Amino acid sequence: MAGDSRSPDVDTDGSGKNEETEIVVNVGGVRQVFYGDNLNQYPETRLAELINCLSGGYDSIFSLCDDYDPGKREFYFDRDPDAFRCIIDVYYFGEIHMKKGICPICFKNEMEFWKVDLKFLDDCCKTHLSEKKEELEEIARRVQLILDDLGVDASESRWKRCQKYIWKFLEKPESSYPARVIAVLSFLFILISSVVMCVGTIPDLQVVDAEGNRMEHPTLDSIETACIGWFTMEYVLRLISSPNKLHFALSFMNIVDVLAILPFYVSLTLTHLGAKLMELSNVQQAVQALRIMRIARIFKLARHSSGLQTLTYALKRSFKELGLLLMYLAVGIFVFSALGYTMEQSHPETLFKSIPQSFWWAIITMTTVGYGDIYPKTTLGKLNAAISFLCGVIAIALPIHPIINNFVRYYNKQRVLETAAKHELELMELNSAEGKTANSKSEPEDLVRDGKEGPFYSSRLKVSHSDTFIHLLSEEKHYRTRLQSCK
Repeated sequence: MAGDSRSPDVDTDGSGKNEETEIVVNVGGVRQVFYGDNLNQYPETRLAELINCLSGGYDSIFSLCDDYDPGKREFYFDRDPDAFRCIIDVYYFGEIHMKKGICPICFKNEMEFWKVDLKFLDDCCKTHLSEKKEELEEIARRVQLILDDLGVDASESRWKRCQKYIWKFLEKPESSYPARVIAVLSFLFILISSVVMCVGTIPDLQVVDAEGNRMEHPTLDSIETACIGWFTMEYVLRLISSPNKLHFALSFMNIVDVLAILPFYVSLTLTHLGAKLMELSNVQQAVQALRIMRIARIFKLARHSSGLQTLTYALKRSFKELGLLLMYLAVGIFVFSALGYTMEQSHPETLFKSIPQSFWWAIITMTTVGYGDIYPKTTLGKLNAAISFLCGVIAIALPIHPIINNFVRYYNKQRVLETAAKHELELMELNSAEGKTANSKSEPEDLVRDGKEGPFYSSRLKVSHSDTFIHLLSEEKHYRTRLQSCK
């Protein structure tokens, strides 16, 4: 049938193109009847081309559909019927809504097959599609990173291979058991350094120098020096082995690492050399100011804690909600502090001396802290305080729920991406093993086949794949995996 170039049973006077032409389309067992006046609204789509192809013979028809029944004038397509029901809405409503439960990537491929432009897709569905694309790209990026770690390029120099090994050893604890040990040690050093910084401020554990000034115990100083030595060695090794040193130096977490170790060396320099350049008291003040910067090392825990990283991202994604929270509090603080100042002026022993001073009272009242250093004494002032307290509770509670949702959503998304990346690697290994088995079995058969048939047959197998294939990892891989089909 496909090789017959005769024209099918259609009118030759051009009536097949008029607006009253009726065609029957069977998509995955679901029959739909369409009329030309609807389809010709979008002549560039595949369904509109079906009307115009009837006069072009079977070659033209079979270039558009999988099968055709001339008796029923019915076109057959082996496509997703659920997606098709959504796509045909464009002919009746001028827009397309994607049903819940349909993979956005597969739906996009269905739209491309039916030659319907993505501009007809509703904005909410476009957002869903873009989010799914970002997820797939993130999975592909993680898979590629894992493959880069597993692969060894023999053409690389020994220094390059050593750099990669050190980078993987320090940056990717999941790569090996020794790398996990190093990550745990680094975590312990951060905790020990933070504890030493806090314990060193206890007066009973401090010693007095020759001039009568209190200073940290020498034992604590030795522990601090050992921790700083570890942090310095770790940072230098990571910098040397980094693939992109500029990106490494400008990364936020690496800036935190520098701030964690820099005060130690600056204090050491000032202690030994600063006395010659400035007075001893000024040197000691500068050293104390720099010691405060040691609190930055607690942020190093974020490198080893996915929970802290998730919290940071959730707060970053919740700037709008946090802005609303601050705006609510700012309005409430201004209003209730002004009211409190006005109502308390009639009392002779009022604690509200000015509106700016009343800001402090409004802040600690609306945030339910209530230090008690400033409080109203009149009846109206107490009533104003009660109202400000209730308004503060409501203002703080309203934006909290979206922030929590952002945290849970991102945390669950990261877990799904990690699992999907692992599954993708497993599927790639399985496909690779099956491909080797198939090649080993087909070698004796290829020897028996004719020389032209064998290569042609294998090449067709290589390039034949579903049209839902997405080139994410490599242009050379034509097999279809879970990541690419997204089903």
